[in-house]
Amino acid sequence: MADKIRRALLSVSDKHGILDLARGLSAMGWEIVSTGGTARALSEAGLKVRDVESVTGFPEMLDGRVKTLHPKVHGGLLGIRDNPSHRDQMAAHGIEPIDLVAVNLYPFEAAIAKPGATLDEAIENIDIGGPAMLRSAAKNFRDVIVLVDPGDYAGVLAEIQKTGDLPEAARYELARKVFAHTGRYDALIASYLERQGAVGTGEMPSLLTLQFEKIQGLRYGENPHQRAAFYRDMTPAAPSIAAARALQGKELSFNNVLDADSALALVLEFDAPAAAIIKHNNPCGVATGSRLVEAYRKAKATDPVSAFGGVIAFNRKVDQETAAEVTSLFAEVVIAPGFDSPALAVFAKKPALRLLDVGSNLARPAGGIDLKKVQGGLLVQERDTGRIEDFSSLLVPTRRKPTEEELAGIAFAWRVVKHVKSNAIVYAVAGQTIGIGAGQMSRVDSARLGIVKAETVGMSVRGSVMASDAFFPFRDGIDAAAQAGVTAIIQPGGSVKDAEVVAAADEHGLAMVFTGMRHFRH
Repeated sequence: MADKIRRALLSVSDKHGILDLARGLSAMGWEIVSTGGTARALSEAGLKVRDVESVTGFPEMLDGRVKTLHPKVHGGLLGIRDNPSHRDQMAAHGIEPIDLVAVNLYPFEAAIAKPGATLDEAIENIDIGGPAMLRSAAKNFRDVIVLVDPGDYAGVLAEIQKTGDLPEAARYELARKVFAHTGRYDALIASYLERQGAVGTGEMPSLLTLQFEKIQGLRYGENPHQRAAFYRDMTPAAPSIAAARALQGKELSFNNVLDADSALALVLEFDAPAAAIIKHNNPCGVATGSRLVEAYRKAKATDPVSAFGGVIAFNRKVDQETAAEVTSLFAEVVIAPGFDSPALAVFAKKPALRLLDVGSNLARPAGGIDLKKVQGGLLVQERDTGRIEDFSSLLVPTRRKPTEEELAGIAFAWRVVKHVKSNAIVYAVAGQTIGIGAGQMSRVDSARLGIVKAETVGMSVRGSVMASDAFFPFRDGIDAAAQAGVTAIIQPGGSVKDAEVVAAADEHGLAMVFTGMRHFRH
C-alpha cells in the first residue's frame, strides 16, 4: 500500500462528474495528470493540470492514437510500492507513482449503433490506451485506485477526504469492475468484427463472443428452487421485452419473460390490429380485427379457459375499450406499443397487472441468432425469420385449389403455427384461431387435440383450415381433419409419403398447399 496518495491520472470520454473529482483531489494537494480533451476541460475550469506528455517526454501523436502507451505511465501504475526492487527501478528511470486512475473508454458501442456506421468509423472508436491503463491499474489495485464508472467518483472521493485512503476491499471491487468492463468492451469489438467478416459467407462464427448485462434478479426460475436473473443483449434490436418500459405491476417472473417474448414475436407477424394470448409459452388464442378490442375478443374466444392468467400482446397502442375488456379476465402481463391515458386509468385499478410498453418501432426482427444451452455446450442458429408474403403462388398438389377465403385462412394460420411448440397444428379461419394442438409427440395427436380444444369451448373446426408446422408423415392427420370438417390445409411437404397424404386430401375433397418451409419450435 502506498504511504501517501498524491497523483491522479484522469482521461475520460464521458466527462460526467470528472470536474468534481478533480476539484476534490486538487483541494487535498493531489497532482492532476491528464490528456487531450480532458486536460482542456479541467484547465478551462480553472484547475491546475499537468499534460501527460510532460510525464512521458513524448507528445500525443498519430491523431491521438498514442498518448499514454509509455513506461512512465505504466511503470507508475504497475510498480509495487512496497517492493524495494520496483521502487529502485522506478527511481532509476524517473518513473513517478500514479495513485489513482479515472478512465472511461471511447464510445465504441454508441459508434456502431449509429445507422450506416462504417467499419472505419468503428475502428477509430476502438480504445487502446484506455483499456491498457485500466488493466494496469486494476492489476495493481492494492496500490492504485482505479475508476471506470463515473457513478463511483463521489463515494471514493468522500472516503479519501475522510480517511486519506481507500480500504483494500473497496479497491478490489473497483478492480473487479474494471476487468468486467474491459472484458465487455473487448467482447463487443470481437463480436462486431466477427459479424463484419461473416457477412455474405453464410458461416457461423468460429469463436462466439457473447455479452449480456443483468437487468434484474428474479425471485426464482421456472421453479422456486432455481435461482434466476434476466439479462439484456448489449446490442438489442427493437422491439424487445428486455428493452420494454414497465409501466406498472409486480416484477416480471422468469416464466413471464418467456411468455411475453413469445407473445410479442407472434403479434409482430401481422399488419392488421392483432392480439395474442400466451400460456406456458404456447398461444391459446390469436386474432386480428378492424379494431384492437375486436382482435382481443376473438383471440380470447379460442380458449377462454386457458386465457385465464395468460400473457397478452398487442401490435397497436391499447385504448380504453380494449383495456376494459382485458381487465374483465385475470391476466399476468400486457405488452403493447403504448397505452393511451384512459387505458392506463383502467389498468391502474389492477395494480398487480404488469404493463410493458415496447415502443412504437414494431419492425419485425430482420436477423440475429437464437441460443439454446445444453450441458457442456451451446446450440446456435439463425433466428427463424422465414416469411411467406404471397400464398397464392405456393405449390398446390391437390386437385382442388384453395378459395380466396381459404387462402386468407391458411395465410393467417401459417403465421400462427410458426409460434406453436412442435408438433404444432393450428385450426383457423381468416383472422382467428379456432383450435390449437401443441407439443404432442405425434402429429396426429396434435391434430386431434386441436379439435378437442375447440369443441371444449363450443367452437367448431368445421369450415376452417389447418396449418401444420412440418410435413405429415402419414395420412392419419388428414383423415382426422377432414372428419372434423376442415376444408383446406397448409403444410411444408417433403415427406416420403407426400403422395399418400395428397391422395387422402383428394379423397376428402380438400385443398392443400405446400410451403417448402418448416417451422419447428422445440
